[in-house]
Amino acid sequence: MSPGNVADALLRRWYVLVVALLLTAGGAYYVVRPTPHYVASAVVVLKPPVTQNQPNQLTNLQPPLAALSYAVVQQLESPAGVEELEAAGVRGTYRLVPRNSGTSATPRYLIPSLQVQSQASGPDAAVTAVRRVIGVYTRHVEEVQAAQGVSPEARITSTVLTQPNAALVQGNRSRGLAGVALLGLAGGVLGALWLDRFLAGRRPVPAGSHRHAAPVAVPH
Repeated sequence: MSPGNVADALLRRWYVLVVALLLTAGGAYYVVRPTPHYVASAVVVLKPPVTQNQPNQLTNLQPPLAALSYAVVQQLESPAGVEELEAAGVRGTYRLVPRNSGTSATPRYLIPSLQVQSQASGPDAAVTAVRRVIGVYTRHVEEVQAAQGVSPEARITSTVLTQPNAALVQGNRSRGLAGVALLGLAGGVLGALWLDRFLAGRRPVPAGSHRHAAPVAVPH
C-alpha cells in the first residue's frame, strides 16, 4: 500500500480518527489530573529480652529473631493470614518486606526488621492499614512465644522504628502524555486502515465485471 493509498483510506475513515482523538484526550486528562494515590510505610524490628549480662537489647542478637520474624511473615502472607488481615480491617494493597539491617558494626540478618507498606487513595486510609498490619504482626509474635511457654519477661518484643507516614505518589506527566499520544495515534491509524480494508472486502462486485473464460475446444 502506497502512502497515497494510506492517505485516501484515512480520509475515507476520518470518523475513526475522530474517535481515537477523543479517547486520547480522555486519557491525557487522567494523566494530567490523576486520581490521588498514597503509599504509607513503617519499619518494625524485633528485639531480644533484656538480660543482666546484656542490658542493651541490640547487643544480644541471636539468629532465632530473624527466624521468628520470617515465620510470622509467612503466616500473614498465607490465605488464612490474608483473611485475618481483612477481618482486622486492612483494605487496599499492602506489602510485607523483610529487610536486612546488618551494618559494618552488626552482623547481617541478626536485626530482623520488617517494612510494612500500604497503598490507598487517601493518606489516612494508607496509614491506618499499616498500623493494623503491624498490630496483627505483633500479636502473632506474642502468640507464637506464648504457645511455646516463654515467660513474659523473656519474650522477644517488637518495636516500630519509623512511625507510619504517607506520601503522595506522582508519576512523570511528560512520559505519560507521550505514551498516551503514541497509543492514540497508532490505534487511530491502524483502526482506520483495518476498517477501510474490511469494508472494501464486503463491497458487492458490480454485475458484468467478471471475465468469462474462453471456451476450450475439445479435439475430436
